[in-house]
Amino acid sequence: MQTGDGEENIFSEDEILAQLEEGGAIANRIPYYESREGQLELMRLVIRGFNQNAVTAAEAGTGVGKSFAYLLPAIHYVGLGKKQDEQRRIVISTATINLQQQLFEKDIPFLFSACGINGGVKAALVKGRGNFLCMRRLRDLQKEAAAQQGLFTGAEANVFESFVEWAEATKTGEKTDAPFVPNPALWMQTASDSDSCMNARCPYFAACFYMKNRREAAQANILVVNHHVLFADLAARYEGAGYDGSAVLPAYERIILDEAHRIEDSATSFFSGNFSRPALNRRISRLYRHKTRGAKSAAFGGAENGLLVRLRAYMKNIVSTEKDAALAGSILETLVDLDDAGLDLCGIEAVFRFVPGRDGIIQSRLIPPLQNLRSGLLAFCAHIDSLLEPFGGKDEPDAALTSLLWEIRAANRYLQSLVKLCEDFINYREAVRRVLWIERRRTGNSESAVWTSAPLEVGAILKDALFTPFKSVIAVSATLSVDGRFDYWLERAGLQAPALTGCFPSPFPYRTAVLLAVPVDAPPVTGGKAYQNFVNNAVLRLCRVSGGGALVLFTSYDSLRQTYASCAGALAQAGIAALKQGDDDRARLLKAFVEDESSVLFATDSFWEGVDAPGETLRLLIICRLPFASPSDPVPAARCEALERAGKNPFMELSVPEAVMKFRQGFGRLMRRSTDRGVVAVLDSRIVNKFYGRRFFAALPETKQCIAPFAEIERAAEIFLNG
Repeated sequence: MQTGDGEENIFSEDEILAQLEEGGAIANRIPYYESREGQLELMRLVIRGFNQNAVTAAEAGTGVGKSFAYLLPAIHYVGLGKKQDEQRRIVISTATINLQQQLFEKDIPFLFSACGINGGVKAALVKGRGNFLCMRRLRDLQKEAAAQQGLFTGAEANVFESFVEWAEATKTGEKTDAPFVPNPALWMQTASDSDSCMNARCPYFAACFYMKNRREAAQANILVVNHHVLFADLAARYEGAGYDGSAVLPAYERIILDEAHRIEDSATSFFSGNFSRPALNRRISRLYRHKTRGAKSAAFGGAENGLLVRLRAYMKNIVSTEKDAALAGSILETLVDLDDAGLDLCGIEAVFRFVPGRDGIIQSRLIPPLQNLRSGLLAFCAHIDSLLEPFGGKDEPDAALTSLLWEIRAANRYLQSLVKLCEDFINYREAVRRVLWIERRRTGNSESAVWTSAPLEVGAILKDALFTPFKSVIAVSATLSVDGRFDYWLERAGLQAPALTGCFPSPFPYRTAVLLAVPVDAPPVTGGKAYQNFVNNAVLRLCRVSGGGALVLFTSYDSLRQTYASCAGALAQAGIAALKQGDDDRARLLKAFVEDESSVLFATDSFWEGVDAPGETLRLLIICRLPFASPSDPVPAARCEALERAGKNPFMELSVPEAVMKFRQGFGRLMRRSTDRGVVAVLDSRIVNKFYGRRFFAALPETKQCIAPFAEIERAAEIFLNG
């Protein structure tokens, strides 16, 4: 497959490759530099992708140096445009914040300096709007708190005060810049939001954190984004904004996708929608909130807060807030019934899917409260429209009133979007290209049901919105192939066959530096308590052998909690700190793990990739279970059913390839530098006693192996780690 305008021969391979060869501009700046043939070959492929305007898929193992291999051609591409007085722009998209920051803060500045780029060519780190504080929304909330008694009380007031102090001191306005994790409800009310953004009419427009980031993007030639921002831009262009002007991002001609194995998941997430009782509760309370003093209060007693209460203060004839309260209260009461029904069904099974065959329970338990919620939302939206009608669509002379109206309209649009989501669930029989489900989610000490609608397939969207419109798309990852072929990834990405592909193995000495251990006496993973007890015991004993420096990967948070509870105390007695996913922000947790070489990190899902802990920090990697998608995971389950209906084998064509790719990602956490060494223990005996297990072995580089009873593995690990 080829896209764009055919061959251009933008630049010469030899000229760029020379910079990475011995004596080149980049090689001279790196002490003890050694030319890597895999990196040079990968760069040749990327250059051909540019020159031929082609879709290109490349797999590059750890240590190949894939970042430099695509950054150098990208820099030369935009640099040549500058010389020819053209405004060339390229987007580099990643799945993880860590890689995004490494590219922008380290790799690109180094290459700019090495290539002698001192000006003219610029790079910008572009983050999603929701990462930035909106000062207008914060100031409005401050005014609201001052005007409305009881908006923030007790601990809430202290949290808000600390948040304001940070907001007034921050230079970036980014959520991650805060020295604390911002309260979710507070961030929802103060974050930059496309629906409520006033753009140039905002009194804080000149100093807006988000707009500053976008102005930097407009002046840049290289945009470093994450996949979510990329898909937000692509969706806007595909749905009518076009590909020639600005949308979420300024116009660009080429895309480099790093961590390209994640684009299907990223696209699925972006085009999904969900709601829950707590989330909708916060939205409704933003419009109307009734705070009572004491456990019980007469109707409409106590303090009334919210955007609608503020709006009435601007109306010539103050109207009773009784209708606001009645409509808001009706929705919240319906949400209680809906949440209870959802939680009851999620008590029967982890995830309840809307599928034919469950019509009886869906019609009796779920459709009535969903219809009530839809009716309540429609009535509330109509009520809000009637309140907004006297103001028309124009800005008011009073800037504070204009700001208030924008906030109310934005909240109203959100509620209207939930009407459509409710209709998806109510008409679930017709939603054949959507996957609909309810799952239980815990926040603090409370539980709620989360209702989600996701696309069944995104391949067609990826093909039409991503791969076809641009001159070239370069997809790079450490894991794109299965069994040495790209077929699986290509099909999931909506591609038949790209013009160019290539595999570039890691140059690291896995054969001597890694011991792969599998205990043949491990109970079956379906063994319930016996298997869990085995995992608890094996993790503790192996971590004692390694003296910490271990990452323990799970596929289930419940299993993670059980193993952590079983091991943490004994590890502490041995002087080994135990860290658990969920106890802190991901970035801070990783930082603590990297800084303490004797710590053990218990983690799941997102920690299977994006963890870079070289040296003694990570010398033992334990994979407790092969990472097959859970049978209760609704999207993979629905995709398997679709394959089965098409007469295919869903296990071999979807489940196994997906698990192999994730397994390779997890395995890749151990060796991050050529001098690293350690043990990878896989506590799932299916890898040796199931026919498909050989595909997992075949996906890994050659290593030392110990496939034996656990007692022998324990001794082998101790000998290997000690010398």
